[in-house]
Amino acid sequence: MKKNVGTVDQIIRFIIGAVIIAAGYYYGSWWGLLGLLVIATATFSFCPAYVPFGISTCKVKKK
Repeated sequence: MKKNVGTVDQIIRFIIGAVIIAAGYYYGSWWGLLGLLVIATATFSFCPAYVPFGISTCKVKKK
C-alpha cells in the first residue's frame, strides 16, 4: 500500500471521524461506526477511494 493521505488530510479525517462517531453515539445509530472507517484511512495514510482517480495528498519528496 502506497501512502496517499497527507498530514493535513489525516488531521481532517481524524476530526471528521470523531464527529461521526460522536453523532452516532448521541443519536443511538449504528451509522456512527462509519467514523471508524474514516479514522482507519487516516491511521494507515491510505484511502482506497483515491486510487482509481490517482489522487494523493502526500507531499512529493524532492531529490
